[in-house]
Parts: sequence; C-alpha cells; structure tokens
Amino acid sequence: MNFPAKTKTDFKVVGTRVARPDGVDKVTGRALYGADFSVPGMLTGRVLRSPHAHARIKAIDISAAEALAGVKAVITSDDFDVPEDDFLRDVQDNCIARGKALYHGHAVAAVAAKDAETARAALKLIKVDYEVLPHVTDVDAAMAADAPVVQEGRADESVPEGCGPNVTNFHEFGHGDLEAGFTKADLILERSFKTEATHQGYIEPHACLATMADGRGDLWCCTQGQFFVRELCAGIMGMEASQLRVTASEIGGGFGGKTTVFIEPLALALSRKSNRPVKIVMTRDEVFRATGPTVSSSTDVKIGMTKDGRITAGDAQLRYQGGAFPCQTVSFGAQAAFAAYDLEAVRTQGWNALANRPKEAAYRAPGAPVAIYAVESVVDELCQELGLDPMEVRLKNAARDGTKASYGPTFDQIGLVATLEAAQAHPHYTAPLGENQGRGISCGFWFNFGGNTCVSLNLNNDGTVGITEGNPDIGGSRASISMMAAEELGIPYDKVRTVITDTNSLGHNDVTDGSRVTFAVGLATIEAARAAIQVMCRRVAKIWGIDEEAVYWEDGYAKPSGPNAGNFDPMSIAEIAAIASETGGPIAGHHEVNAEGAGVSFGVHLADVEVDPETGATKVVRYTVFQDAGKAVHPDYVEGQMQGGSVQGIGWALNEEYIYGEDGKLQNDGFLDYRVPVASDLPMIDTVILEIPNPGHPYGVRGVGETSIVPPLAALSNAVSRAAGIRLHELPMSPPKILKAMMSKG
Repeated sequence: MNFPAKTKTDFKVVGTRVARPDGVDKVTGRALYGADFSVPGMLTGRVLRSPHAHARIKAIDISAAEALAGVKAVITSDDFDVPEDDFLRDVQDNCIARGKALYHGHAVAAVAAKDAETARAALKLIKVDYEVLPHVTDVDAAMAADAPVVQEGRADESVPEGCGPNVTNFHEFGHGDLEAGFTKADLILERSFKTEATHQGYIEPHACLATMADGRGDLWCCTQGQFFVRELCAGIMGMEASQLRVTASEIGGGFGGKTTVFIEPLALALSRKSNRPVKIVMTRDEVFRATGPTVSSSTDVKIGMTKDGRITAGDAQLRYQGGAFPCQTVSFGAQAAFAAYDLEAVRTQGWNALANRPKEAAYRAPGAPVAIYAVESVVDELCQELGLDPMEVRLKNAARDGTKASYGPTFDQIGLVATLEAAQAHPHYTAPLGENQGRGISCGFWFNFGGNTCVSLNLNNDGTVGITEGNPDIGGSRASISMMAAEELGIPYDKVRTVITDTNSLGHNDVTDGSRVTFAVGLATIEAARAAIQVMCRRVAKIWGIDEEAVYWEDGYAKPSGPNAGNFDPMSIAEIAAIASETGGPIAGHHEVNAEGAGVSFGVHLADVEVDPETGATKVVRYTVFQDAGKAVHPDYVEGQMQGGSVQGIGWALNEEYIYGEDGKLQNDGFLDYRVPVASDLPMIDTVILEIPNPGHPYGVRGVGETSIVPPLAALSNAVSRAAGIRLHELPMSPPKILKAMMSKG
C-alpha cells in the first residue's frame, strides 16, 4: 500500500495529553538514575583535582595511596595511551590532565577503594609537584597578544594573522554591502556586551558504574547519548566499540551538559586496573568545577535603522571562550545572531579563544542566547531612540518564507511572523504596567537538528506494540514516540510501549541534543510503523488470496480496497498478530535514517519586570512565551519545554554566573552561591503554541527544546531598561549591578 506524501493534518492520538509513561516511576522513586545501580564487589572511585588554575605537573607520586589498605587501583594520565585524533585527545585530556592542569578542578589522578572513606584518604596521600603558571579566565584578556598561553599551537587554518596565541578558530557569515547599508540609516548604534558562563544546573550529578575485564566492558551511566559515550570511551580505552556496552540510566536533567564524558573513562580504567566494578559519583562542587558550563562572551554590535524602523544593516563581532580546549560554539552564535531578520546587508564574525576554565559543554541552543541578546538589545534601544513600537519594528524586518538567512540558506516554511502577530494580539502586550515596571520583548531562533537515528518496532502476539529506540528520554520522548506509532498504526496509545535500549541492541543513534529526538526518532518510528503495516497487509493478502495492493490499512485494521478486491471482513492488528506464526513468523518494522529537514524554530517572549529602586532587585511579574513548535505531539511536554527554557534564561539574565577570583579559582561552586531561580521567584510562565507544520516531517514536527532559552536574556534586559531607565550591557543583571547603574544615573 502507498502512504501519504503530504504532511498529515488530521490526528486522533497526536496532539492529545496522554499520561506520561515514566510518571509513577519517577514520583515513587522506582526509576533508576546514574548513582542507583550497584553490583557485588563494586569499588568506590574518587578523583583528585587541581587546586590551581594553570600549573605544570612536574611529578605525581601515587605510591603512598597505592599502599593504603583497601585501595585497589590508582590511575594518572600515564594509564592511558595518547590518542592520535585531536578531538579524542582533547576529550581524554579534559577527563584527566596530561602534563598540565588547565583549570581549577581539572582531574589529575583517580583512585578506586573498598569504600568512600578509604578513597578520600587515598586522595590525600597522592603527592603532586606543581609548577604554578600564569592564568587567564576573562575572554577579552584571553584574546590579547600577550595573554598567558593555555595550550600551544591550537589555532586552525581559519584564524587570521595577528590574533593572540589563544585564538583557535574564526568564522564569518553574511551578505550584502555593509557600508552602503549603514549609509541609508537615520540612526546607527554601536554597543558592546559581556556575558558570563552559566551552568546547565541539572539536579542529578554525573554518575557511572564501569566493569572492564579481558578487553570487554559494560558501562551504566547518566548521559544524553549512550552511543557517543561508547564511541568516546572505546577510543580512549583502545578497544573495539562492539566490546563496550553502554546503558543509559534515567536522567535527572542534562540540557546539553551530558553530551560528553568526564568520569566514564576514569571508571573504566580503574576497573581495568583493579579487575573490579567501579562506581564514580560526582559531588556538586565537582559538577561546577569540572563539567562544562556555557561559554562566556564579549560582543560588539552595530545596527543602522531608518526613522520608520527599517533595519538597513547589521554587523556583529563575537568573541567566545569555551574553556581550555577548542570549541566551535561561536559558529552557532555567529549564524544565529541576525537570523530573525530579513536584511540586505549583514555580517557576523566570531572568534573562539582558550582560557583557564573547564571545557564548555552544550546548553540549550549553544551559542545563540548570548549572540541574540546583544542584537535584540540594540534593536530595542534603536526603537527607544526613534520612538518606535518594538513589535512593529520586528514585524517590519522579520524573516519570512523565502528570506535569505543571515547565515546563508533560504528559509522555507517558518513561523516568525505568525509568532510575532500572536504576541502583538495577546492581552499581555497591551496590559497596563505598574510603578517601576517595564515590558521587554525579544525574538529567538534555533536551527534544530536531525541526525543518525535507528528504531525497531515489534508486534507482540496479543497485538500490542513494543518500540526500541536509542536516545535517552530527557523531554518526554517515550510518550511522543509511542503516540506517533499509535497514530500511524491506528491503535490506542496504551497499546504501545517505548523503551530506551543499550548500544548493543540497536544501530547507532546520535546524541539527544539540538531538539532532534521528537523530529528524527519520530520520523523513523513512523517509517518503522509503515514497514510493519506493509508486512501485515502482505500477510492478510496472502490469507485472502488477493494481491497485496488490494489491501489497505485503516484505524488498526487491514481492509480490502473495494468490492473488486473481494468481500472480506477487516482483520484487526490483534487478529493478525495472533496468527503471525502461521503466516510467516514475527512481524516487525525497522527504520534507519540520517534525518534531514528538521525545520528551524522561532520564538517571541514578552516579559514584565519590576525593579526595586532601593535594592536593584528585579522581580519578573508576568511572562508569556510564543513559539512555533510545528505539530505539538504532546502539548504538555511542549509547554514544559517552553517554560523550562524560559526559566533557565531568566536565571541567566538575572543571577547566574561563574565567578572567578584573582587566583583563577571558581568562587561559587554550589547552589548556595550559584543561584538558580526557584518557584517562588517566578510568575506562571504562560505559553502560546503555534503549529506551523515542518514540511520535512510526515506530521509537521519541529524541535522545541532549544529555542525557548534564547529570548529571555534580551527580553529581561529590555524590560529592565524600561523599568529602571538604565540599560546594562552585561549579564547577569544582578541587584548590585542594577543599583550601581541607577545610582550613577542619579
């Protein structure tokens, strides 16, 4: 039978709010997270970390630690070969320092002992002879020609001549004649911005349990991508991928921060050396000091605008530091900065620099929030200077279908204009404001990804369906995947169960990131269901003695296509499954794809804030999110993603930051000093879902998890500027900074 080529628009299961399959397990404590798994004979692993921001490791003496009763293994970088591949070598060197400690908290040794107390005692017996070196943590200082050199020779071929020794890569995007564009402007503003690094703030610290012997290994860990963990760890350990099985636990938050490895290779090496299972669980301060926060940034933006609000040209220079190892995040920022606008002349340039900080990791829409914060702040200031409505200006300049994006491609079917119009028509936009209150608006953008995906669907003998997929569920994917399978098969949602499998039970799946899973795994699931339907129709055609093409599938039944096909009673999926062994054996569908056509996503946020003139404290009093989500498979999860990203962006704008002392040491490595928003800090985050179908997906699905963190930084900044009458160009806008700016204004 043939399946529809057009995007499906009539749904029975998709778009409903079914019960989440993992809800009871998680509220009763039955769900197993990274630290919950134990095996007989297991050892406890602990990691020794550098007390210095930058230091040469002259010698490490582990003899006393090895001699301590109860200690079974001690490792340093000498226990690993040096990978030839640059990327893999960086991953390994970030897990355990080789030659130099590159940041405060960098691992230098690890032990496995009979219990935690013995492991901690052993760490104190390890003697490290350091030669302390000059350090640099600020992005602008790191780019200077005379900056302390974090790593020698890491610049790639893209870096222009004359850059400082820590600059590793350069990117440039844009089109049109900038000079001519600025000539047309009635007002040109140039502003500089700085943002600090923030952490993903997931509740569950990194944890893993490793077993390795005779060249084979098993790894249980909390991760956003067990297949990538296998790839990295197998490469570091010098073993074949097939000999390492990685199983992902439930995950207590990731937001991009669990897309790589930090402790897993150490646990495997300790297990190999001790011939015993080894579990490592990070403490909270280790999570802050040694796992990846975001980049910190320094950005210059220049925008020209006519008196009636037409943007004539935009130019931005972005400088990111992503820690002590090269990263490409500034490329995403440079591409995203002006993506919301249809511009004749635009340019973005981005430089990445090394600094003595932990290696950055992804965090929802990596690189985009800080870039768009700078652009959206200048657009808003131009509106204030020219006395223009900020919504009307954004509508006048908005990217739409057919717009050549600032980073190259031509947009196909996008929802920015619809999203802006929804925000403009919403009661929030015209609601009256109180004393010391202001309203801010910002657009946001994210590319969304597809990627390598593999799904198996099996029909059980009773007509129920089991789905096996390979991406950890961090945003409700088990429910969404089951719903799409049920929709395609025409059966109830509760007849489908989706499980996340290990690396030996399915083909490769890319990491759960970039808002890719509901799109890509959903697409593969639909195709797998269609493959199973083909098999079922073929079996029924054989039973009825008619051509396969004379059988079609509808609402969970195989049916004859018309009177000419014969007079047969429809057969249900349960009836077909019950006799599968008599018609050819088990029935299954499988699909593998490197999915493309993810479809970009835009969002618009409205924020009302109140600034206390006595303390500089900012209170968010109303917040509404408008986002083009494509088809919302499970609206509860979509709204949750929109709300969660907004809250994290609010924290980034107002309070969250990595604070380093003059000695290069992190000063706030715990939630007491690194303050994330809690429920009492926030109003209800209202959401408006716009369903502009993505033509690249059979159901029109787009990713939704990334975009929602992008607009809050500028929306809050623009709101604060209107509430307090001052404009800050630095994040976070903590109370002391706002109060200082207000007092300076007088």
